[in-house]
Amino acid sequence: MSDAPGKPVALIVDDEVQIRRLLRVALESEGYLVHEAAAGQEGLSAAAFRRPDVIVLDLGLPDLDGAVVLKRLREWSQVPVLVLSVRQDVAGKVAALDLGADDYLTKPFHAAELTARLRAIRRHSPQEPAVAVYASGPLRVDFVARQVFVDGDEVHLTATEYALLRVLAQQAGKVVTHRQLLRDVWGPQSEEQSQYLRVYMNHLRRKIEADPTQPRLIKTETGIGYRLLDAER
Repeated sequence: MSDAPGKPVALIVDDEVQIRRLLRVALESEGYLVHEAAAGQEGLSAAAFRRPDVIVLDLGLPDLDGAVVLKRLREWSQVPVLVLSVRQDVAGKVAALDLGADDYLTKPFHAAELTARLRAIRRHSPQEPAVAVYASGPLRVDFVARQVFVDGDEVHLTATEYALLRVLAQQAGKVVTHRQLLRDVWGPQSEEQSQYLRVYMNHLRRKIEADPTQPRLIKTETGIGYRLLDAER
């Protein structure tokens, strides 16, 4: 979603002022409206607020590693991301691509190659709107800040409880199978460990449901999985 009619929006996340200046010139010459962020958390916030059409992301950021930024971004957005880094090792490139980067370019780089790669990843990436906040009934989940609110009050979840709720919120209204939840939260090796799921789902319900014994937010689909419902107020 662009904030200037007819102009695609680019977000540069890089802590080097000189690199940001170079990228701004190159991207503006291609018709982009450009926004900048000098740190990882700032970049995540800008991605939610600016709704860019493409992101150029450096891996060496002062507060969060770029890989962490990419992983957190992919929890709620499929915006095309070009990773830009001095790191040239194959393992680092593979890791970034596995985390959801659409392309990887090492520094130093040619501006013409960078803009060509951006054109390519925009052509081949799904144009799905990013949803930074899920809100329904009493429940509100801020994917960027990783905060959860019930009736306006913040609820403090563990990392595992939040991960479960995030997966359900991203698929709100749909049944998410036991296996998918186990895989997404604990990893592929845990797909048969359904006891993990039952225990943590009970913990989560105690924190977000008005009456955990009669849940109105997370419904159990017997033998299949769970579904996050719109709450009845």
